[in-house]
Amino acid sequence: MNQAATPSSADLDALRLEVAGLVVEALNLDTAPESIPADDSLFGEGLGLDSIDILEVALVVSKRYGFQLRADNEDNVKIFRSLRSLTEYVAANRTK
Repeated sequence: MNQAATPSSADLDALRLEVAGLVVEALNLDTAPESIPADDSLFGEGLGLDSIDILEVALVVSKRYGFQLRADNEDNVKIFRSLRSLTEYVAANRTK
């Protein structure tokens, strides 16, 4: 299997749990990473994050996976819509 191959479902599930763990750790959330629903909103009604939380998550994810999430990225609303969308973005852009 080559490096550019699309991650398997199991690989994405493992990465999603890893990203959820980073979110929980970065924000000191009182919740287990595996209890964060993949498709619930990260903002408002879902996980309840605000713009400062998202900046903190972006910083930790950027450091961990070797790419930069920028505040001025027009796709941020889509990237941070859910844990699943964030994980898919990480999978497509990670360098480590």
